[in-house]
Amino acid sequence: MPGIATSGTGGGMRSPADGPREVLRLGALESQVMDVLWERGPATVRDVIDGLPTDPAYTTIATVLGNLDRKGLLVITRQDRSTRYAARVSRQEHAAGLIEQVLAGAHDRVSSILQFVDSLPENELDLLRDYLDRRDEAGRP
Repeated sequence: MPGIATSGTGGGMRSPADGPREVLRLGALESQVMDVLWERGPATVRDVIDGLPTDPAYTTIATVLGNLDRKGLLVITRQDRSTRYAARVSRQEHAAGLIEQVLAGAHDRVSSILQFVDSLPENELDLLRDYLDRRDEAGRP
């Protein structure tokens, strides 16, 4: 389509085919901005500001969006004079990446996983058991 351009540096995130991706922790305002994008979908700077609990300056949010793009967390679509920002990965994928990053840095990965599982409430353990049972029934290793 004429007048539409999509970009995103992908600096901090790589495709699954590239191997493990680097997941970056977010600052407080970056987290709030990503929450708006995850909840509302693609948004302009003004849309993001409208979705925040505070009323930051337009330039502040434009800078935060630029930083998130440099971290590879956004897809940017430009059409005519409008720029829309969207999350490159879902909130769940980002959270899973953070967990993987923590485990990758653990001295004893197995002990860290077991300690984490031991800390889960019973209803989440049931959820995990059900998921693993279904996965095994589907023949997935």
